[in-house]
Amino acid sequence: MKQGFIKVAAATPKILVADCVENAGLIVEEIRKMENQGAKIMVLPELCMSGYTCSDLFWQGRLLDEAREGLRLVLRETRGVDALIFTGLPLEHGGKLYNAAAVLNRGRLLGVIPKKYLPNYNEFYELRHFTPGEERVEWMEWDGEKVPFGMNLLFACSMMPHLVVAAEICEDLWAPAPPSVAHALAGATVIANLSASDEMTGKDAYRKNLVASQSARLICGYIYASAGEGESSTDLVFGGQNLIAENGTVMKESRRFANEMICSELDVDRLISERRRMTTYPAADRERYVTVPFELEMVETELTRYFDPRPFVPSDRANRDKRCDEILSIQAMGLKKRLEHTLCKSAVIGISGGLDSTLALLVTARAFDLLEIPRENITAVTMPCFGTTDRTYQNACRLTQCLGATLREIDIREAVQVHFRDIGQDMEKHDVTYENAQARERTQILMDIANQTGGMVIGTGDLSELALGWATYNGDHMSMYAVNCSVPKTLVRHLVRYYADTCGDGELEEILLDVLDTPVSPELLPPKDGVISQKTEELVGPYELHDFFLYYMLRAGYAPAKIYRVARLAFRGEYDAETVLKWMKNFYRRFFTQQFKRSCLPDGPKVGSVAVSPRGDLRMPSDGCVRIWMDQMEALEATMEK
Repeated sequence: MKQGFIKVAAATPKILVADCVENAGLIVEEIRKMENQGAKIMVLPELCMSGYTCSDLFWQGRLLDEAREGLRLVLRETRGVDALIFTGLPLEHGGKLYNAAAVLNRGRLLGVIPKKYLPNYNEFYELRHFTPGEERVEWMEWDGEKVPFGMNLLFACSMMPHLVVAAEICEDLWAPAPPSVAHALAGATVIANLSASDEMTGKDAYRKNLVASQSARLICGYIYASAGEGESSTDLVFGGQNLIAENGTVMKESRRFANEMICSELDVDRLISERRRMTTYPAADRERYVTVPFELEMVETELTRYFDPRPFVPSDRANRDKRCDEILSIQAMGLKKRLEHTLCKSAVIGISGGLDSTLALLVTARAFDLLEIPRENITAVTMPCFGTTDRTYQNACRLTQCLGATLREIDIREAVQVHFRDIGQDMEKHDVTYENAQARERTQILMDIANQTGGMVIGTGDLSELALGWATYNGDHMSMYAVNCSVPKTLVRHLVRYYADTCGDGELEEILLDVLDTPVSPELLPPKDGVISQKTEELVGPYELHDFFLYYMLRAGYAPAKIYRVARLAFRGEYDAETVLKWMKNFYRRFFTQQFKRSCLPDGPKVGSVAVSPRGDLRMPSDGCVRIWMDQMEALEATMEK
């Protein structure tokens, strides 16, 4: 429960139709299993106390009495269970019978929620037996206590303010206006659904999409528990498809026809963060709701959910290829529009033989093809200097020629040396001046060639470099349109790889694969024995870690301690705790101190959910203080040292 995580469960007991006492025992068994898993919220199927398929047995008073006794048994057996439990039963109230969800916590009945939408079509005939529930909350008598009864009930955790749970029942979700919409707008962050959805060919996929879509629309966690084996098979079969979803993603799904319990963790704090960020998500309005408090012990939730170590890159090959093609198209279309608007018929790119400039050239070639402008109007300029290796130089030249662009070579060694003499810079002093002077000389050349050709300088820097400020101010930091500005380094690799795999040109593929195999480097320091001596990731840290930090800081709104926790899980076996924390401190320090560079970025297309444009996603002061974030990391480090 700490850091906003809460473990939840959905379970399907193998019930006996109409045997409420036996079913109560089976429900308790599932609750014990849930307890052993450490779950704090549990959802059981619709009418599982009696069975959904009792049909006209629901008119039997004996069945209804036994359903109440079954609930009493479950309450007695769960007095010491630290969880919020939803279980279904038929329940009489006010002389009418309801398909209801009973809500339990530590042996107390906290409330009863009736089903609103009763299907009475095809194989369903619930209106034959049940009365539709109403939104207003009444009070019913339960063993000498007053218990709230109605749809508009919220269950709020006293120890975890953002954990607010509500429920709907089966068909409620399938209706045009599900009750969960109102529940979420009233502040519910988790929706429980007690269901008895029978099986038909293809229905499982529709059901899964429905649950996932509702969790996305409401920005909530959604726990769906359905009836399974044990229900009558007179006319129907129930598969027990249990689902746990969070904001559009199915976190866990049971096997059908297996009566399984599934568990996963919901990130309630992230859901709240998403709702805060979205100005179209209204403030919680609980005027028509009754809020029932409940208590849970604050414990460290063991995390079993998957955290992708490369959140910007789909792990599935087919999805990854589709994403890569889409991103290349977005980049190219952005550049196409800018060229059309400015009436530019030429472009200038500094080509180094590295990943970023390679991607920029590929994108520019695609944009020119869309505009039906000859690729020879792209001027690719290679500007060797003190750190250039033969490998990158040859790749830059070969790539340009292979793509049909115009290659210009301008050796900048002499110009930089003259500049060093002018400012009194020692050639043997390989400091930041030594490095940045080269980058600024290159940018000046590109800008001047663009003026000569009536063209546009295409920026090559990527999102990861911008986040770290790993760019020379008024050097490679500057361009006229930056095609890679929202593409993280981990994704740049896959875009180039995708192009290599799909270009259909053996020579181009060979060049691109060698570019991919080349260490990432600005090549601003002299090589050693002809090999790159300056490796970026040795200086600033692994880009896969930085991209992970960036995603969870900006996209998920995680604090450093939470990022550290999930990073250790995501990179288990790759990086130890000390390494993760070391580079995370470096990331935060650089991210805050280098904002001034991002505040004056050139235009460029947004391709994903994380971007740092000052005109788009990130409006951040250039002099924001990093102290409160660093304090948290220092505290983590102190704990580690003990």
